[in-house]
Amino acid sequence: MSVLIVGVALFIAAHVLKRLLPGLHDKLGKGGVAAVLVVSVILMIWGYRTAPFEPVYTPLPGMGHLNNTLMLVSIFLFGVGGTKGTLYNRMRHPMLWGTVIWSVAHLLVNGDVAALVLFGGLGLWAFLEMALINAAGPWVRPTEGRGIKGDAMNLVGTLVLYGLIAGVHVWLGHNPFLGTYG
Repeated sequence: MSVLIVGVALFIAAHVLKRLLPGLHDKLGKGGVAAVLVVSVILMIWGYRTAPFEPVYTPLPGMGHLNNTLMLVSIFLFGVGGTKGTLYNRMRHPMLWGTVIWSVAHLLVNGDVAALVLFGGLGLWAFLEMALINAAGPWVRPTEGRGIKGDAMNLVGTLVLYGLIAGVHVWLGHNPFLGTYG
């Protein structure tokens, strides 16, 4: 479990460093921050896969269906900035909101300590990051965008990425289409 905790802590630290300790962030440079993030993701995967199953709550039956729906929304929000659809200049922090939805979706189907550390920790990080960004100054709303064309591109990308993610979950033995992850 300690490997997972260190991985989550490194991930959060690497992301908030820019706002809390900009001098250290600048010394590390983009390559150094990227290296810390790669190490953190490896530690999170390794730590989560090797953590003992210690149940905290039992997910309700059928929550996998809600998880799947929320994951579609989450992945779509991740693409808003890149495709510049109709939400691009209407929504602040779409990727971070996507992370919050991803976190909640996974906590609906995983009720163990490791899931709370991983998914809960990253969900709390997303809220912290939004607060830090908001405190840094007002949002300058983007004026450009692709409108519906951007949304169509994002929808196609969302469906492709969702299929890939679902395939990886099936390959790992966690079929997301069974209604629950039991």
